[in-house]
Amino acid sequence: MLVCPKERRFHKRKRIKMEKNNLKGWLYLLPAALFLGVFMVYPLIDVFVYSFEEGFNFASQSFFGTGTYNYAYVLRDPYFLAALKNTFILVIITVPLSTGIALLISVALSSIKTLRRFFQTVYFLPYVTNTLAVGLVFMILFRKTAYSDGLVNVIINAFGGESVDFIDGPYWAKMFVLCLYTIWIVMPFKILILTGAIASVSDTYYNAARMDGASRGRIFAKITLPMISPSLFYLVITGFIGAFKAYSDSVALFGTNLNAAGMNTIVGYIYDMLYGDGGGYPSFASAAAIILFSIVLTVTCINLMVSRKHVHYS
Repeated sequence: MLVCPKERRFHKRKRIKMEKNNLKGWLYLLPAALFLGVFMVYPLIDVFVYSFEEGFNFASQSFFGTGTYNYAYVLRDPYFLAALKNTFILVIITVPLSTGIALLISVALSSIKTLRRFFQTVYFLPYVTNTLAVGLVFMILFRKTAYSDGLVNVIINAFGGESVDFIDGPYWAKMFVLCLYTIWIVMPFKILILTGAIASVSDTYYNAARMDGASRGRIFAKITLPMISPSLFYLVITGFIGAFKAYSDSVALFGTNLNAAGMNTIVGYIYDMLYGDGGGYPSFASAAAIILFSIVLTVTCINLMVSRKHVHYS
C-alpha cells in the first residue's frame, strides 16, 4: 500500500515525539533509580558476597576462604534458631490478629456518625507515639518488681489469679506481652488504611443490596470485603515484612540483651553479630541477613500468588 509523503512525515514526527517523551520519562526516573541502586541494590549484592567470605575482617578487608560455612554456622547456632522461632511466632500471631481487629474497628467506625473523627483520632494516637515510650508504659503495666506487681497483675489478683512476671518470667508470658505490644503499635496504621478503603466504596452498591433485601453480613462478605481486598492485601504484605524485621519492639520491652531474655529476633541476631558484645562477625551477620531476605521473599511470593484469586481490583 502506498503512503503519501504528507502522511509519512506525520508518522515520522509522531515517532520522534514519542522517542523524546520516552527519554524524558527515563530522565525523570533516573534519580530514583540511582537512589535505589546505591542504597538498596549495591548493599544487597555486597551482603550476598560477604555471606560467602569466611572470616571477613572489616579493618583489614581480608578473609581466609569462601564457601557456605557461614550459612552452616548460622543455621546451627542455637541463638539464631531461637531468634527464628521467636520471629515466626510473632509473625503468625500478630499479622492475622492485628489485621482482623483493625478490620472490625474500621467497620465499626464507618457505621457511626457521631464523634467519628474523635474516635479515629483516638485510635491513631499510638501510631504517632514513640515506640520506646509505649514500651516503657507496657513495662510499667506488666513488670513485677519488689515494690509492685504491676497493674495487670493487680487485675489478675482481683479475679483470684496468681501474679505473673510478664517481663522477666516464663517464655509464654514474655511472648504474650511482645505480641500484644506489636499489635498495639501496628494497628492504628491499619485502621487508618481500612477506614479510608471502606469510605471509598460507593453507596450505590449498598443501596442496591438493601433493595434486594441482603443482610448486613452478606453485604459485608459480598461487597465490602471484595472492594477493600486490595487494601487488605497491602496490609497483610507489609505486616509480614514488618513483623519479620521486628527488633525495636523486643528492645523496648526486654532491653538490649535479648539473648539473655530469650526474646531475640532475626534482625536482633544480625545486629548482635555486627555490633553486640560478642559481635564483629560480618560474615555470619551477612549470612543471617540473606536467610531473612529469602524468607521474606518466599512469603511475599506466596502472598502474591494467593492474591490472584482473592484480590479484586475495580
